Amino acid sequence: MERQTVHLFVLDMMADWEYSYAVVGINQPMFQLNPGRFTVRTVGPTKDPVRTMGGLSIVPDMALAELRPEESAMLILPGSTAWEEGAHADAVEAARTFLDAGVPVAAICGATWALANGGLLNARPHTSNAPEYLSPIAGYTGGEHYVDAPAHRDGDLITSSATAPVDFARAIFERLGLYAPPVLDAWYSLYKHGDAAGFYALMAAEGAPAEGTAA
Repeated sequence: MERQTVHLFVLDMMADWEYSYAVVGINQPMFQLNPGRFTVRTVGPTKDPVRTMGGLSIVPDMALAELRPEESAMLILPGSTAWEEGAHADAVEAARTFLDAGVPVAAICGATWALANGGLLNARPHTSNAPEYLSPIAGYTGGEHYVDAPAHRDGDLITSSATAPVDFARAIFERLGLYAPPVLDAWYSLYKHGDAAGFYALMAAEGAPAEGTAA
């Protein structure tokens, strides 16, 4: 089995909660169809440390200039106040390159603002924090494609509201083929709704033969 890398773009003032469920699920082999198939690497604007909204300091594994779609399984873009300040246009261009190459991009909160600002949401079904959050953006003409949902997956593009990190993670897991469908349903039931039945279903699935195939 070829090990694949999911890249998480890290930037100053990124929202710690928005990507957490996704990266933990990817790095934690428990319940996965193909345990250890994926690993997560952080990508910064440079290799200089960044500081998150929660005050954590992260030293990126690599710089954005080193990132190549053919060496990645997915690019995850978390929210940050920096996006709306017009920073990191090069990361938006990286997302464009990924999508053109057929490699998935997952964006949440302010990162959806950045993609909209770059014209990447004008012709694709997408969601965000609210239609009003995107509508003032000059050049954004994708309002007719806005989907009123916590998270939305349109082929290789995943978008999400800031308040829906569990839905965001679920869409990422679906696209990566990380879990068998019943396991993903149990995971979502537990972490989205706090349903104890989801916990017991996950425990029952641990060690059981996997069903289905990865994407």
